[in-house]
Amino acid sequence: MDSILVTGNGPLHGQIPIAGAKNACLTLMPATLLSDEPLTLTNAPRLSDISTMSDLLASLGAEVRSLRDGQVLALSGHGLDNHKADYEIVRKMRASILVLGPLLARTGHAVVSLPGGCAIGARPVDLHLTALETLGAEMDLRDGYVHARAPKGLRGGRIVFPIVSVGATENALMAATLARGTTVIENAAREPEIVDLAECLVRMGARIEGAGSGTITIEGVERLGGATHPVVTDRIELGTYMLAPAICGGEVELLGGRRDLLGAFCDKLEETGVSIAETPGGLRVSRGDGRLRAVDVATAPYPGFPTDLQAQMMALLALAEGVSVLEETIFENRFMHAPELARMGAEIDVHGGTATVTGVERLRGAPVMATDLRASVSLILAGLAAEGETLVSRVYHLDRGYEQVVRKLRGVGARIERIKG
Repeated sequence: MDSILVTGNGPLHGQIPIAGAKNACLTLMPATLLSDEPLTLTNAPRLSDISTMSDLLASLGAEVRSLRDGQVLALSGHGLDNHKADYEIVRKMRASILVLGPLLARTGHAVVSLPGGCAIGARPVDLHLTALETLGAEMDLRDGYVHARAPKGLRGGRIVFPIVSVGATENALMAATLARGTTVIENAAREPEIVDLAECLVRMGARIEGAGSGTITIEGVERLGGATHPVVTDRIELGTYMLAPAICGGEVELLGGRRDLLGAFCDKLEETGVSIAETPGGLRVSRGDGRLRAVDVATAPYPGFPTDLQAQMMALLALAEGVSVLEETIFENRFMHAPELARMGAEIDVHGGTATVTGVERLRGAPVMATDLRASVSLILAGLAAEGETLVSRVYHLDRGYEQVVRKLRGVGARIERIKG
C-alpha cells in the first residue's frame, strides 16, 4: 500500500494549477443518461472517482471516452441498455446514487444499489428517494437495492427538503428536467456545483431558473440534446492548496482560483493573518513572519465554511497562537484526523461535534495514517510545516480527490515523495 513521505523545509513559492471540481464532474457525468446525444466535459479532473463513475456509466451502456490525457470526457447515452447499477461498482463511491434520477426520468425504471463511500458519518439516501416520489416515482428497497419505477413518466411537483442536501438536490434537478410540467425545489442546495450542473443542463436544452438560490424552478421538456461544458474549478482543491503557503509561509499563486467559490473560507483565512489577493490568473496567497492567530470555525452548507476544508483548517490552527474552536455541523464522526495530528504534537480536544485546538509553536514529523480523503491531505499539510519527516500511510484516499498532489506541491518547493507499497 502506497504512502507519502513529507519533509518540512520552510516557505513555498510558485504557482499551482487548480483542476476541475471532482464533485461537479461526478454530477455532470450522469447527466449524459438524460439524452441520446453526446455530452462533452472539458477541464475534467484526473481522479480515481472519475474512473469509477466512468465504469458505472459504461455498465449501463453509456459510451465514455477519455481524451487529452483525461482532461476531456466524451460521453453519450445513446446506447443505454441496462437499468441496474450494480453493488460492485456503487459500493466504491457515494456519488453513484446520482444515476438514479436520470435513469428513472429517461427510461421509467432503475435499480440502483445503496451506495458506499468514506466512513465520515451517515449520509442517508432517503432525501433522494422522497424527492423522486414527489415526482411520481414508486420506490421499493429490497436486498440492498433501490427499485424505482415511473411507468407513465415523471410529473412535476413541489419538493421541500427538510435539510439542505447537495446530492438530493442534484438528483431531483436532473430528474425534473424530463418530468411533465413544473417542478419547484425548495430549500435547495446552493453550492457552485449545483449552479454548474444547471448551466450544463440548460446547454442541453433544459429550462431551469434559480440555481444558486434556495428555490429552483424547472419546466420539464420532452427531450434533452447534447452539449459541451467546462467543469467548474474545484473549490476544495483550491482551499487546500491555499493552506499550503498559509501553514508553511511563502507566496503561492493558485491558477484558476476564484474568491467567490470560497468566500467564507477566505474570510477566516484572512482573520488568521494570511493575505489573499486576486490576480489575472487566479488568487495569490502569502504569509509573512510570525505566528498566525487562532479563529473559531463552524462548518455550514454553501455559502458557509465547507465541511470538506475542516480537516485542512485544523492542521493550520494547530500552529496558530491561541485557542480555536471548530464546530462540525454537517457530518458526525469527521474528526478522525485529530488523533493523527496529535501524534505530531498538536493539542486537540474533541467532544462530540466540537474540537478545541490549542495552538503549539511547532509540530514534529511522525508516522500517521489517513482515515479519509480530506484527513489524508490535512496530514500532508501538517507534514509540510513539521520538523523532520512525516510518513502518511493509506494515501489511496488521496487519489479519489486530488490530482497529482505530489507533483503540484513539489512545483512550489515542497519536499514530498510517494513511496510505492
